Amino acid sequence: MRQGWSDQVNKEAMPGSVFLSLGIVAVLCRCSYCGWLEVKDLEVRQESTELGGPKIIIEYNLTDPNISQASPACVFLRYSADAGRTWRLIPTDSLRGNGFGIVAKPGPKEVVWWGTDQTSFGDLSLVEIRVRGVQMARVPGGKFALKSLPGGGRDESGIAAPDPNLPLYYIAKYETTISMYTDYLNEIGGEGAGWNQRMSNAERCGIIQQSNHTYNVSPEREDYPVTYVSWYDAVAFLQWCGLRLPTEAEWEKAVRGGIYLDGDSTKKNRNPMPERRYPWGDQDPNAGGFWRCNCDGDKDGFAYTAPVGSFSRFSSPYDVCDLAGNVGEWTFDWYSTSYHVGLDGFRMVRGGSWMAVPAACDAITGATQLPLKESSIMGFRGAIGPMP
Repeated sequence: MRQGWSDQVNKEAMPGSVFLSLGIVAVLCRCSYCGWLEVKDLEVRQESTELGGPKIIIEYNLTDPNISQASPACVFLRYSADAGRTWRLIPTDSLRGNGFGIVAKPGPKEVVWWGTDQTSFGDLSLVEIRVRGVQMARVPGGKFALKSLPGGGRDESGIAAPDPNLPLYYIAKYETTISMYTDYLNEIGGEGAGWNQRMSNAERCGIIQQSNHTYNVSPEREDYPVTYVSWYDAVAFLQWCGLRLPTEAEWEKAVRGGIYLDGDSTKKNRNPMPERRYPWGDQDPNAGGFWRCNCDGDKDGFAYTAPVGSFSRFSSPYDVCDLAGNVGEWTFDWYSTSYHVGLDGFRMVRGGSWMAVPAACDAITGATQLPLKESSIMGFRGAIGPMP
């Protein structure tokens, strides 16, 4: 396989999460690139409260200098009270501080975990806390040039068309990587839930299941997008980290940008191309003899998928990468027609893939798939915010 055009490949390393046991011993997950933002100096302590029960103070350092209002982190915390056998998401309504949910500045963070029924652990040496951060892009509230229609424009169900006026939301800057998904598999345990044998294909995915139902990433596959995930697999992963799938409308706005890129509340930065066909504009993915996304087989320099962010030079107005090509992305929405209305039938997949022809990687072309479908051309990314 030949190398991709050198100016296109711009991978941004995002080292792993930090895991800490309350019993003083720290366990660090480290890799050169695994999709999580870097978290350092994790410290956890327990203090009493006026009500007689304890609270837990969690401090850490979010070190990535690129975190900002426009490109914040979504930080979530999980814990185990039985030496790592089972894990739970710490609910955000039990947390206070500046180090969870949407975090818009790097640096030292503090999270206070309240709730005497949750934090009264009998043996602190068995308790572990895991802090992970996903890089997001901020999409301000306001109208955008919505072109997609329910059922691909052939809808007779009577369902109203999506609203082009969306509230503020956040969408993951990168597609979910193999290493991120492997962390999830290793934490949920069980008898192989979320994994299927085709994921072991090192060219198209690269997650190997061991005999004890733990999982390893094939060499040098950490930063590739995870594939062979069903719609249900994607939803389960995102629930694990407190996110959800984007709607079709949210996905399309992330490609094109709003009428005003700073949102309708300020209207100072008008979008110069609100009806752009692709994240970078109207030029075809292969215009001028070089490629702006991973599509059409190996013509762009990658035989199958490319590491996420490889074409970051051609990201969207909100700096969201790989919305065109690489893997088609599951969305929340059903394929609504008079035949399918009311059924958990086909779900919408957007963005084209490494196999798609260039024209199929535009802002509005979509595919339909049964939610159980697992394919080497489909992956996903997360979103957070009120559902439109």
